[in-house]
Amino acid sequence: MLNQLTHTSTDFPNKTFPIKIICDGVRGPANVGALFRVCEAFGVSEIVFCNAEINFKSNRLRKTARNTEKTVPYRIADDILSEIAQLKKDHYSPLVLELTDQSVPVEAVSAKTEKIALIIGNEQHGVSKTVLQAVSQSVHITMFGQNSSLNVTQATAIALFNLTKLLK
Repeated sequence: MLNQLTHTSTDFPNKTFPIKIICDGVRGPANVGALFRVCEAFGVSEIVFCNAEINFKSNRLRKTARNTEKTVPYRIADDILSEIAQLKKDHYSPLVLELTDQSVPVEAVSAKTEKIALIIGNEQHGVSKTVLQAVSQSVHITMFGQNSSLNVTQATAIALFNLTKLLK
């Protein structure tokens, strides 16, 4: 018989990857909370929130995050383009998670660097045009249905699953 493990009975390796998540307008409390949870699960080093006002004390956010908002480093940046420029100077490879005319499947990415900045977009509008113009590489999730998009947190989880395999 199978027995479900509890949080305290797991022995997952505790590892932090050189991956930053840059949020371009992500603001929904449930999405932000779930994003913290996904980023904690995949060892993301930092979440940077841009172009959004977020109530980090929201009950919905905190309930969805399940305390991971207390363990995953995060900050708010005023200017996403300056943030991207600094990431490039710090030798991060910026990847936009967005279906574009030049995007490649995330599973086809090869790590040209040890550091990755995954830029994710707003729940309704995706990544802004100004960000798309500032970054040269975009990735998408290979899908097999009729829909062309996923929830921002679900897509981020799938992308992180693939990217962390590159950096193991």
